[in-house]
Amino acid sequence: MLRLKDLTIVENLEALSRIPRGKVLINTINAHSYNTAQKDALFAEALRNGDYLIPDGASIVKACRWLKAKSRPTERIAGWDLFEFEMGASFGSPKEGENRKVRTVMFMGSSEKVLALIRKRMAEVYPQWEVVTYSPPYKPEFTEEDNAAIIKAINDANPDLLWIGMTAPKQEKWTYANWDRLDIHCHVGTIGAVFDFFAGTYKRAPLWWQEHSLEWLYRLIKEPRRMWRRYLVGNILFFRNILKEKTKGQHPL
Repeated sequence: MLRLKDLTIVENLEALSRIPRGKVLINTINAHSYNTAQKDALFAEALRNGDYLIPDGASIVKACRWLKAKSRPTERIAGWDLFEFEMGASFGSPKEGENRKVRTVMFMGSSEKVLALIRKRMAEVYPQWEVVTYSPPYKPEFTEEDNAAIIKAINDANPDLLWIGMTAPKQEKWTYANWDRLDIHCHVGTIGAVFDFFAGTYKRAPLWWQEHSLEWLYRLIKEPRRMWRRYLVGNILFFRNILKEKTKGQHPL
């Protein structure tokens, strides 16, 4: 289970620049992931014990204030914001013994179709990055052979930046469970839907919807059959769980 008021959460966009170099795990939290973590112990542990947690939802920002939480972020930081910041940042120095200008970014997750579109767009938008991709098997759980192959691909690439995109909670749980097996020295972000946003296979909400904390409603309108439970039922559940934290000081159900 997860208690929002006890979490350490990045408080604003400017704070991203203070994340140190090296092997760092950055996860996101929103109402859906908070709800999911109440019944998924490994997911809750992954969110609690990652190096940094960013508030990917206006509901998280407001709830932290209402709860008088340990962390009270002043603004939403979407996974897309993290992506843009890291891709544009001149973070990190060359690996030991190296002196090069070209950086390597790895995208692990999604389908080969999406990854092909990412490689194409990267060449247009971020030509300064060398791109490595890996599409894992499409299945609910990986075998040990699957895990070994993924880990080998990541370690062989030895990227300067690693994005994991397998949707929550799978991406966070996998990265957390295999963290010690990753012999890398870079920032790692679990950013799910950003793969599709960047590839262009899914359109992000227009800026007005984002600025008015209505990106969830835009997604619901666009995909009502897929999103109605997450947002209509999920939003009520989120309010119920936060209310229990506020009024009883107990773990949410």
